[in-house]
Amino acid sequence: MRLAKLLTLLILIPFVMNAQTFEKDVFKSKKRNGKDITITFIEHASLMLEYAGQVIYIDPVKEYNYCYKMPDADMIIITHQHSDHFNVSAIKALLKPSTKIVANKEVVDSLNKGLIMSYGDDVSLSPSVQVKAVAAYNTTKEHKQFHPKGMGNGYILTIDGTKIYIAGDTEYISEMKNLKNKIDIAFLPVNQPYTMTVEQAVKAVKAINPKIFYPYHYGQVDEITDIKALEAELENTDIEVRIRQLQ
Repeated sequence: MRLAKLLTLLILIPFVMNAQTFEKDVFKSKKRNGKDITITFIEHASLMLEYAGQVIYIDPVKEYNYCYKMPDADMIIITHQHSDHFNVSAIKALLKPSTKIVANKEVVDSLNKGLIMSYGDDVSLSPSVQVKAVAAYNTTKEHKQFHPKGMGNGYILTIDGTKIYIAGDTEYISEMKNLKNKIDIAFLPVNQPYTMTVEQAVKAVKAINPKIFYPYHYGQVDEITDIKALEAELENTDIEVRIRQLQ
């Protein structure tokens, strides 16, 4: 009897895993009579955006979504080559012949496929989706080896007028001041020692002043990010802080 129950449980596990769903948020694009932008929060730095029949992945990693049936990619955007952002198996699983890939040089060289983007570069991936590469790097002296300036990118996605900032792995940097009041939705990383402290994240969010802020890329290290403290520091601003499962 126990063996039969165990076998039944083992059979059910894959179906339970496949039944799990990710959190999603839906926004209207800023274009007049704009369509819905759906953001799916996969895990850590992995996101999926959908708009007008287009599927866009940010830093897909197979370890986070291998047991889920995900739609094929129209566009894949990679910030940099670290394994929690760049995974060849995940990209291959999502590719179709028409998939467009944009990334930094190291990723494109590894894939032998895609468009290399550096700070300041911009490209239209479709009539409704534009991407601009922006700076992302460490500034703390003892952390500069993690993400030296020029290695990886952050990105600003403009989807029919709605600007979404994906910061990538970065600390608070002076270039963020150029984004003030220009961003609708911002994703900023908050984990130590690789990206921002809570204090840096607060400073960055206030400098950018997005309408909505999502902390992401937190957890998975020994030093736990105090998300409650981050929320509290931004409580008396006009910025909406949204917490999703992006540890």
